[in-house]
Amino acid sequence: MSTPPDNRTTGAERPLCLCVSREWGAPEDYVETVAEAGWNGWFAVRRPEADLRLAARRGAAAGLAVQSVHAPWGRAADLWGADDAKGEAAVAELVDCLRVAADIGAPLVVAHAWIGFVPTAPTEDGIRRFARVADEAERLGVPVALENTEGEEHLDALLSRFAGHPAVGFCWDTGHELCYNRGRDMMASYGARLLGTHLNDNLGITDPSGPTTWLDDLHLLPFDGIADWPGIAARLARSGFSGPLTFELNLTSRPGRHENDAYGAMPLRDYLAEALARARRVAALVAAAQAAPRQ
Repeated sequence: MSTPPDNRTTGAERPLCLCVSREWGAPEDYVETVAEAGWNGWFAVRRPEADLRLAARRGAAAGLAVQSVHAPWGRAADLWGADDAKGEAAVAELVDCLRVAADIGAPLVVAHAWIGFVPTAPTEDGIRRFARVADEAERLGVPVALENTEGEEHLDALLSRFAGHPAVGFCWDTGHELCYNRGRDMMASYGARLLGTHLNDNLGITDPSGPTTWLDDLHLLPFDGIADWPGIAARLARSGFSGPLTFELNLTSRPGRHENDAYGAMPLRDYLAEALARARRVAALVAAAQAAPRQ
């Protein structure tokens, strides 16, 4: 397998990467702006309207690395279902992302194991279908990092059944941990498999006794929510993860919410600069945690 770029630096020296969000427009139109702001790398969701190949070329010309390709998640539940046509479409979508990633030099594809808030048990059909995705990832040298979202049982099923697979690992979303996973320490379960991060802040669950919904998934700037950033840094340090610190942040608020409104009111360049300042604070915490004596 090919390996990601050599990112074996520590703390504030390690690369800092950012999601190029469709909130801004097409990724190919904004990667240069991200580079100008001082970021080191980018990722975007694979969508029909986005030209990731052009974005990669423009980013490379500006000195910006491709950190990953994020797979669409709308078909994630179909991977597990009894409808074979839908299951095959879900496999094809993931394989397409792997091939695009290989083509543009992205060392990683991030994917969701599930979508939806109705409890549903993992199936052998899903395991069988994902095995083909994992084997294609190994063939291309582009591992799949499965992200913690709702449906933890599906994430656990895949990471357990493919525990020894060289092209399957974990992507830690710190905000999802606070809302979708209700504070469960996902790194305690999967930190040894960590391939990438989606760092962001969150305010937790609006109604702890009520249902989990996507409206609580805010993707705030670090230090604007309730996340324990020294604790996050300590968990990253304990995992031994040496790759780039990657941030997935939302410029706009969820429907009916206003937590992100101040970001959307800022000129994009000012927002990117502020986001980078927060990212550097996180990197400094990680550096301090790495340098601290082990307890």
